Amino acid sequence: MAAGETQLYAKVSNKLKVRGPSLLLEPLLGMGFPVHTALKALAATGRKTAEEASDWLRCHRNDPSLDDPIPQEYALFLCPTGSLLEQLQEFWRESKRQCTKNRAHEIFPHITLCDFFTCEDHKVECLYEALKRAGDRVRGSFPLVVPLALHSSISYLGFFVSDSPADVIREFATTFAMEVAVLADCTVKPCAKQLHLTLAHKFYPHHQRTLEQLARAIQPGHSCQWTAVLYSRDMRFVHYQTLRALFQYKPQNEDELTLSPGDYIFVDPTQQEETSKGWVIGTSQRTGCRGFLPENYTEQANESDTWVKHRTYTFSLAMDLASRKDGEASSRRNGEPHPPQTPRDVSSIQALQATIARKSVLVVRHGERVDQIFGKSWLQQCSTPDGKYYRPDLNFPCSLPRRSSGIKDFENDPPLSSCGIFQSRIAGEALLDSGIRITSVFTSPALRCVQTAKHILEELKLEKTIKIRVEPGIFEWTKWESGKTTPTLMTLDELQEAGFNVSMDYRPAFPLASLMPAESYDEYVNRCAVSVGWITSIRPRDGNTAHPSPCG
Repeated sequence: MAAGETQLYAKVSNKLKVRGPSLLLEPLLGMGFPVHTALKALAATGRKTAEEASDWLRCHRNDPSLDDPIPQEYALFLCPTGSLLEQLQEFWRESKRQCTKNRAHEIFPHITLCDFFTCEDHKVECLYEALKRAGDRVRGSFPLVVPLALHSSISYLGFFVSDSPADVIREFATTFAMEVAVLADCTVKPCAKQLHLTLAHKFYPHHQRTLEQLARAIQPGHSCQWTAVLYSRDMRFVHYQTLRALFQYKPQNEDELTLSPGDYIFVDPTQQEETSKGWVIGTSQRTGCRGFLPENYTEQANESDTWVKHRTYTFSLAMDLASRKDGEASSRRNGEPHPPQTPRDVSSIQALQATIARKSVLVVRHGERVDQIFGKSWLQQCSTPDGKYYRPDLNFPCSLPRRSSGIKDFENDPPLSSCGIFQSRIAGEALLDSGIRITSVFTSPALRCVQTAKHILEELKLEKTIKIRVEPGIFEWTKWESGKTTPTLMTLDELQEAGFNVSMDYRPAFPLASLMPAESYDEYVNRCAVSVGWITSIRPRDGNTAHPSPCG
C-alpha cells in the first residue's frame, strides 16, 4: 500500500474511532472497500485474516443488506476438549441413532456462560481483550477437573456443575461481562442459573431410559482442558430453519438462488406462502442473496453450523513457557493480532524507501467509488428526469464528464466520490514527500482509475509532463460485472476531451475489445500477468524509477 493511503486510512480510522489492529483492516481499505463494510466482513469471518474478509466481501457484492448497520450477536461458552469431548460426541451420535434427533443436537457440547448480546463491528477487538483479561484473572483458581453430576428429568438430561467449581466459572463469566461493559460498552448478562452441560432436551418421554443408559457410559471425571470460546451469529436468522445445500444449482430464473454444495440457507417457515410445492425461499449465508431454491437439493442443518468462531481461552495451570510460545505462534497463524509494533524510526523509513526504490512497479488502488457509498441506485439519485446530472450530496462529484451515449453509461463505470478524489490527492502528496521518482503511469480504462491517476499526477506536479497510458489488460475481473457484456467505458477521445492527459499513441497489451465478459479466474490471472509483463518490458532503463499503476 502506498504511504499516502496508509496516512489517509489512519486519519479516517481515527475520525471514526475505529479500534483494533490495522493489520487486518488496512488491506481491505487498500482494496477500495469502505470502512463500515470492511469491519462488517471482519466481524462476519471472526477477524481471522484479511483474505477471508476479502473473499466474504466479494461473495456479498450483491447482498442488499451489505450496507445495513446490523451487528453480530455474540455469546461465550465453556467447551470440553480431549477424551471427554470424544465421549460426548459419541453420545450425540448414538442418542440420535437410537432415539432420533432432539434439541441438544442443535449445538455442540458446551456450558453456557452468558446470553447472546450484540456488539458493534468496530468494537469486536474489545471482546477479545475482555476474554483474555477475565481468563487471566481466574486462571490460577480454575479447577483442574470440573466435577459433573448426571441429572435426569422427563424432558431434560445433562450434567450439573457442583457448587465450588461453579462459583469460579461464574466469577469468570461475571468478570468477562464487566470487562466487556467497560471496553466495548456492551451489556452482557452472565449465566446466573445452575451451570449445566446438556445431553438431551425435549425428547420423547419413552426415550428417557435409553438416553440415561447411554449417558452413564460417559466418564466425566477424565482429565479435560476446558476452553472458553467466543462465537457470533447473524441475529436476523435466529429463529429461521437452516438448510445445507447438497448439490449445485444454477438459477433458471432471476428470482432463484445459486447453490453450491455446502452452502447454508436460512429459511423462515412463516414466509413460504408464495412458493410452489418442492420449493422454498431463503437467504444464502455465503452471498446474502435471497431467492427461491429446490428443497430436495438441501438437507436439514443445525443453527450452530453457521456460527462463527472468534477467539478461545484455554484454562491450564501446566502451561510452560514453551507451550505459551507455541500458542502465540498458533494465534498468529490463525490471524489473531500480533503484538503491537513500535513506531517506525527514521532508519526504518529510509529502509522502506530503499525497498520501494528497488522495485520497478508501484501498484495503487483507485479511490472510493461513488456507488460504494450511495449503492447501486446512485445514478437515479443524481439524475434529473431529462437525464442531466446534479449533485444531491457533497460526497457526489462536482460534475461528470461528457459521454457520447449519455449519463446512463456511468451506471457500470462509476466515478470517484469526493472522498475518493481526496484519497487520490493524499496518495499523490505522500509520493511527493517520499522522493520516489515517477516516470510513467499505466491505468485501467475504468473512469475511477483514470481519475485516480490524474489526481496523483497533479499532486506530483507531473500532470502536464507524463501522459496516462490506458491499459485494458489491468481492468478488474469481468466476472464481477453484471450483465453479459463488459461495461461501456470511455474512449480515449472522450477522456482527452474531459481533460485527462491520456496517451493516444500507447499500444496496450490487451485492446479494450478483447475483454471477455464473465471470464474465468484463470483467464483473469493470465490477462493480468501478460499485461504486467508488457508494462515492465517497456519501462525505462533507470532501475530506480517507479511506475504507478492504478488498478481496478
